[in-house]
Amino acid sequence: MKILLVHQYFLAKDASGGARWNQMAHYWAAQGHEVCVLAGMVDYTTGKKSAAYRWRMFKREDPEPRIRVYRCHVSEAYNSSFLGRAWAYFSFAVSSSIAGFCFAARPDVIVATSPPLTVAVTMKWLKWLLRCPVIFEVRDLWPESALDTGVLKPGKLANMLFQMEADAYRKADWINVLTPAFRETLIEKKGVPPEKISMITNGADPDLFQPGERDNAIRRELKLDGKFAVGYFGAHGKANRLGQLLDAAEVLKTEIPDVQIVLVGDGMEKSNLQSEASRRELSNVTFVGSVAKEVVVDYINAMDVCTAVLMKNDTFKTVYPNKVFDYMCCQRPILIGIDGVARKLVEDAGAGLFMEPENTASIVASIKQLRESQAQCDSMGTSGREFVLKNYSRDSLAAKYLEIVQQVATR
Repeated sequence: MKILLVHQYFLAKDASGGARWNQMAHYWAAQGHEVCVLAGMVDYTTGKKSAAYRWRMFKREDPEPRIRVYRCHVSEAYNSSFLGRAWAYFSFAVSSSIAGFCFAARPDVIVATSPPLTVAVTMKWLKWLLRCPVIFEVRDLWPESALDTGVLKPGKLANMLFQMEADAYRKADWINVLTPAFRETLIEKKGVPPEKISMITNGADPDLFQPGERDNAIRRELKLDGKFAVGYFGAHGKANRLGQLLDAAEVLKTEIPDVQIVLVGDGMEKSNLQSEASRRELSNVTFVGSVAKEVVVDYINAMDVCTAVLMKNDTFKTVYPNKVFDYMCCQRPILIGIDGVARKLVEDAGAGLFMEPENTASIVASIKQLRESQAQCDSMGTSGREFVLKNYSRDSLAAKYLEIVQQVATR
């Protein structure tokens, strides 16, 4: 079977970020299917384009047998402003539509994964041009997320995006969502028939993310000996609201000076966070740039506990951050600063503690509780790994997804 995947954020080799679709493509190719990917040229964590893509409209890559990736032009205005990012999304919609028509052999099915919502434009045109069924995947609810975080204001543009979203649901032959809250929203608020929706969630790759020694080379490199290290891994954007961890660090630097908060990743807000940490003289905060997915496991294992946080917003009660599954797989206890389904996931797994988003006292208290009980940390780590291996192994999720793809293709 020939599968065409439209995914602006499909990771390049050695890039950091969510590798869910890289692993899906790997699994499907291993089953003998051909996977063609239309991906962007800009690294979404840094907003930058590597030298290999400069002055290129398209570039083909063959990361492994039966997987072809066409890198498509994306404007480098990605991280400059809201309008710059909107232009970057639009530029990819145009370039990926052209690449899909010119380079992709006629597929049996197209899978378009959002955000950005503008992949729906590519999906719509390629469905018409290539005459094949399409699956639209919802990884985040747009444009609600942009409105709730203040990135997008109500008005004509927001109305246009709502229309684009509704059109995507109508045009799709099938829709996959990543959380039960997304499914509920599509049925109750968007009018999508429930029989048209499946739910294949985020998950973990147990072959890559495995428990390891805490006292490893990374811990020594970061000078964490004698420290209780709290690690955050991922985007440094407005929605992540990492300033709440700086607020906690300011309290902890006098109360419990051996706690070190380690922020690994990149994003639009990173320079502001670094400046703020310097202004407050937060020597108990360490910043690390983006690291490749093959290396990030060593950084996770070097931590005593790991955290996932977002701004306090009802929209984020619907999301499963992929990093949570990676933490569980590495057998690290979790401090979850996200209410809703993510909190329920961690608590059902017995894998960590909930801390109220943007509540400094709650964050500090949660860190103190785990710092004072190594037995509780060990128990949470063990429970989390057992839970994720049983319920959220990436191979089993990829197999379920493949069954849906085959059904849609044969319909």
